[in-house]
Amino acid sequence: MLKPGTEMVAAGYAMYGSFTAFVFSTGQGVQGYTLDPNLGEFILTHPTIVIPKRGNIYSINEGNATKWDDAVKGFVDSVKFPAKESGKKPYSLRYVGSMVADMHRTFLYGGIFAYPADKSSPKGKLRVLYEVFPMAFLAEHAGGAASTGYKRCLETVPAQIHERSPCFLGSADDVADVEAFYAKLSK
Repeated sequence: MLKPGTEMVAAGYAMYGSFTAFVFSTGQGVQGYTLDPNLGEFILTHPTIVIPKRGNIYSINEGNATKWDDAVKGFVDSVKFPAKESGKKPYSLRYVGSMVADMHRTFLYGGIFAYPADKSSPKGKLRVLYEVFPMAFLAEHAGGAASTGYKRCLETVPAQIHERSPCFLGSADDVADVEAFYAKLSK
């Protein structure tokens, strides 16, 4: 089991609430199904989900902002308060507090879901094998990206079953922006 995420062959999630969704990939795109309660069957409602290259929504627990490193602070400030000369509009914060719900929105509308390491959790909080890897697999197969800030999430080789990792998942350009902040930090 302690293998890199690059060896995964399938991943998915189910989401329950005002509707029930099942999203999965076997490495050939990402498909989204919604339960039709009248039929008792899942209907393909989101064929071949593609995450937009850049979004305008960020999902992060800002209650932890005082514990973030400078790269995360810099990235969040850049999307909240973009430089006037960039011509970009500020991103909207949408944070449900559930990785599945926040990522479902990210799959459909783009943007970034961030669960960084911080002073209280220096190795991150999400478990590599059963939280980070499946969502990273889905994000990549939907045309997005998944990074620890320093490297592709799926290239992580866990040393233990419950190992934790930071993660930044979603629109490829947004994830690349986070990596650029980490690259500056490591110089």
